[in-house]
Amino acid sequence: MRKLYVLLIAGFLFSQCTKKAAESISTSTKTEAFRSMAPEAGPARNVKLGEYTSFDLSNGLKVIVVENHKLPRVSYQVSLLNDAIKEGEKAGYISIAGDLLARGTTTKSKQEIDAAVDYIGASLNSSSSGVFASSLKKHAGQLLNLMTDVLFNPSFPAEEFDKIKKQTLSGLATSKTDAEAISANISGVVNFGSNHAFGEVVTEKTIKNVDVADCKSYYDQYFKPNNAYLIIVGDITAAEAKSQAEQYFSKWKSGSVPTETQPEVSGPKGRRVIIGNKDGAVQSVINVTYPVDLKPGSPDVIPATVMNSVLGGGVFSGRLMQNLREDKAYTYGARSNLSTNEIKATFSAGASVRNEVTDSSVMQFLYELERMHTEPPSAEMLQLVKNSLSGSFARSLESPQTIANFARNIYKYNLPKDYYETYLSKLDAVDQTAVSNAVKKYIHPNDINIIVVGNKEAIADKLLPFDTDGEIEYYDAFGMKLDMNKTALPDGVTGMSIINDYIEALGGKEKLVKVKALQTTGSMSLMGQNATVSVKQAEPDKLALVMSLNGMAVMEQKINGDKGIQGQMGQKKAIAKGDPAYDATIDKVMIFEQLHYADKGVKAEATDIENINGENCYKVVVTKAGDKKETHYYSVKSNLLMKTVSVENQGGQSVTVTTDYKDYKEVDGVMFPFNTVVTGAAPFELNTVISEIKVNPQFTAEDFKVE
Repeated sequence: MRKLYVLLIAGFLFSQCTKKAAESISTSTKTEAFRSMAPEAGPARNVKLGEYTSFDLSNGLKVIVVENHKLPRVSYQVSLLNDAIKEGEKAGYISIAGDLLARGTTTKSKQEIDAAVDYIGASLNSSSSGVFASSLKKHAGQLLNLMTDVLFNPSFPAEEFDKIKKQTLSGLATSKTDAEAISANISGVVNFGSNHAFGEVVTEKTIKNVDVADCKSYYDQYFKPNNAYLIIVGDITAAEAKSQAEQYFSKWKSGSVPTETQPEVSGPKGRRVIIGNKDGAVQSVINVTYPVDLKPGSPDVIPATVMNSVLGGGVFSGRLMQNLREDKAYTYGARSNLSTNEIKATFSAGASVRNEVTDSSVMQFLYELERMHTEPPSAEMLQLVKNSLSGSFARSLESPQTIANFARNIYKYNLPKDYYETYLSKLDAVDQTAVSNAVKKYIHPNDINIIVVGNKEAIADKLLPFDTDGEIEYYDAFGMKLDMNKTALPDGVTGMSIINDYIEALGGKEKLVKVKALQTTGSMSLMGQNATVSVKQAEPDKLALVMSLNGMAVMEQKINGDKGIQGQMGQKKAIAKGDPAYDATIDKVMIFEQLHYADKGVKAEATDIENINGENCYKVVVTKAGDKKETHYYSVKSNLLMKTVSVENQGGQSVTVTTDYKDYKEVDGVMFPFNTVVTGAAPFELNTVISEIKVNPQFTAEDFKVE
C-alpha cells in the first residue's frame, strides 16, 4: 500500500511538471543550484538545562538537587572538594582508605552491608572522593540509613584492609609489564616531578608502608560536610530532598580541612626523549606530552577543545588519526588530549606502534604539531569538529547526572551561572582566528617530553636525533630515573663463559648431568585462591604438569615421547610432535637447558652489564632454534640466573613474558630457585613458591601415561 501511495505522488508531480514545462526551464536551474548547496546552519541557541535546586545545610554541606521523574529511582552522591594531596612514602593510602569505607561499619560487617544493599536492589560504593548510592525511590529511607552508616561510622576492618592491600600489590605486579601503565607513571613524574601530587607513583614499596591508621587519618581529616557536596538526582522534589538532607546529614560535624600547596611546574625546554625500557617488547607506546596552564572555565577552554579535536581529539578525521593510521598504517589509533585542571593541566598525544616504525611515528607527531602552526584547519574541518562537539554535548544532556555535575562545576570553579547554557553559542563563535590563538598558546612542538615505552635495544639509537641535548633519559616502570650507562664486560667474559659459570654456581656440570628426573611441588596465588602446582620431569621427553584448586585439577599437560595431552577443567585434547603446544613444551622437559646449548646449536652473546632489581647482572642474548631470541640476566656476584625475558605467541598475538628467579636453595648439592615470578603471560602475576623438590625420584609409567 505504501508503494502505491509513493507512485501516486510521483505521478502527480510528473503531471504538474508537464503542464508547466515552459515555466520550469528557468526555475529548474535555480532548484538544482539550491539543492547542490548544504543549507547554512542557523545561529546557535542557548541550551535550556534541566532545572536544579541548591541549598546549604548549617554544617556547610552544599546540596544540589536535580529532579527527573521519568523513572522511580533516586541517587545520592557525597563528593569531596579537597585539593590534590601528596602522599609521600605511603602513596596509595588514600585510594585504599576510600575503598575501605564501605567494607564495614561499627554496626555492620561488609557481608551485612552487601546483603542489605542487595535486598533492596540498590547500589552503594565508596572511594577516596566520597560515597555514591542509588535505589528505587520507595527504598530511599533504607538506602540513606546504609549510606550514612558507611559515611559516618566506618570501622576500617583489618581483614578487609589486608585484602585490598593484597589486591593492590597484585595489580602493581602486573602493571610493571603494562606499557600503558608504565607510560602513565613516567609521564606524571616527567611532567610534574616526584614532589608534586600529580607526579607521585604508587609502588609496591609505598603500599607496603601503608597501615590502617593512615586510612583512618585521611577519613578524619577530609570527610567533613564543609568539604563536600551532596548531589541528589532522580524522582524527588526539592522539598523532599531538603527534608532528607536535614534528616540524614545535618548531624554530620564540620571541621577544619588541611590545605595543600603544590610546587611550581614548568614545561620542558627543548625536546626530551625518555625511554621506559620493556625488554623484548615488539611495540612501542609513544606519548608526546607536557604541562599546560588551562583552568576549568577559562575563556580558552572551548577554542582549545576545538583545536585539540582538529589535531587528534574525539573525531576520527583528526589529523593524527588520518596521518598515522589512514595514510601511514603505523597504528590502529593516534589521539591527542588537552585536559583542564585548576592546579596544572597537560597536553598529550600518543599511539601504540610497531618497533620498526617508532622513530617514523615520532617524526609524524612532530610534523602534525608543527602543521597546526603553519596550516590552519579549513572551514569545512572546523565546522565538522564543532558539529561533533555540539552533538556530544547534546547527548550528554540526556543524563540527569550531567546536569548535577554541571551545577557542581559552577559552584566549585566559580563559573558564570549561564556557563553551560551558553556553551553552544560560544562553541559556534569559535573561528579560525580563535583556533590559531589556541595553537600558539598550547601547542609547543619544540618544548616537549617524548616518552616512549619499548625495547630500548630496538628503538634508542633511532630516537636519539629527536633529543635536543643528545642524551636520552631512562626510567623504570614506576617512574624512577635509571643510570643506563653500560658497564663494559671484563676481558675474557663471553656469553658461553657466563653460562659455564652459571652451571658451576648451580653445583657443577658433573652433578647436574646426573639429574635425570625432578619432582617439584609448589603453590601459586591464582585469582585470589591458592593453587597447587605439581611438575614431574624425566629427560629426555617426559613431563607431567597438574594445577589444582581445592583438590580439583583445573589444568593438566603431559608429554610422553612424541605424543601428549593438554586440557583444562577436565576437557583434554591430544597433542603430538609438530603441534605448537607440544613444541612449546618439550624444551621444558630439560631440567638444566644450559647444559644442552652446544648440542642444540644455541648461541649466547654477552652484551653488557645492567642493574636488575638492585644487582649488577650480565646481559646475555640467547638465540635458539628458529632464530627465537631471549634475554637472560646472570648475577655478576653469584653467577645465578636472575631474570629471563622472551616474546611468546598467545592467540596470534606477541606478548612479552618476564620471569624472575628468586630464593635459591640447595637440594642434594644442586641450587634451585624456590620462587619464580612470571609477568606478561597472564592478566595477573604468576607467583609460584616451591615447597618441595625431589631429585631423581622413582617415577612409574603411570605418571606419564597419555590417555
